Amino acid sequence: MMLLSKLSTYLALFSAGTAAFAPSLPTRATSLLHAQNGQDLIDDGGRRAFLSSSVITALIGVGYTPAAHALGKKGVDYKAVAGDIASIIKEDKNKGPTLVRLAWHSSGTYDKMSKDGGSGGGTIRFKEELAHGGNAGLGETAVPWMEDVKKKYGDSLSYADLYTLAGVVAIKELGGPTVPWSSGRVDALDPSAVTPDGRLPGADSGPPGADPSDAAHLRTIFNRMGFNDQEIVALSGAHALGRCHTTASGYDGPWTPTPTMFNNLYFSLLDSVKWTPRDWKGPF
Repeated sequence: MMLLSKLSTYLALFSAGTAAFAPSLPTRATSLLHAQNGQDLIDDGGRRAFLSSSVITALIGVGYTPAAHALGKKGVDYKAVAGDIASIIKEDKNKGPTLVRLAWHSSGTYDKMSKDGGSGGGTIRFKEELAHGGNAGLGETAVPWMEDVKKKYGDSLSYADLYTLAGVVAIKELGGPTVPWSSGRVDALDPSAVTPDGRLPGADSGPPGADPSDAAHLRTIFNRMGFNDQEIVALSGAHALGRCHTTASGYDGPWTPTPTMFNNLYFSLLDSVKWTPRDWKGPF
């Protein structure tokens, strides 16, 4: 359960942070209440609990004014947006993990030192960022899946808010915890805001099989965002959701027998199953 809590803590990055994650106007933070099945998706007390990690506390801005309603300043009904996203996932549960990937890859380019990257500008919609190796497949799946929702609400709903909210809703729909989220991200106007390729973890980083370079690669990627080894391991538990795709990573198959259920099975299997190389023609 501690590891799931750490993963939930990371997902608070979707809600906003200094520079990359924060709303450009502090007063535009809007809490989303009663978004699904009469349950609160966001509440201020839950936000404080999720932000207990010193890493997350360092990333979250102090100019932050939550409001106890679901209607944004521009008139966006975020309860309705969340409902539309939930309907997409209910129709096909397998879309849920990919929407989590969209939100994570939108956020995972953040650099704590340069204060650029991250989910704040919705830059993952640009073909330049979708062309990055770590985003393989998203331009044919999650990004177009969200287009009808974006068109429905128009310019009042930013892509940055839409993509991060999609991850929050997906976690909830797949049986995970309520994740703090607030609106207010302002989309970048052009691809000049896209960060360089290489900020996301790759499926392969060194020689086939276990190699010290793999750990070094993960530390390089996640330390840049401010995470330590314990948090890197906890975040890996998100692989309880979804599967590998040959069109994305070159690998194939689900990480667990329950790829559309948010649970601790990824860690349970790592600890309890004897692992051997798979006899196939793909990567090691």
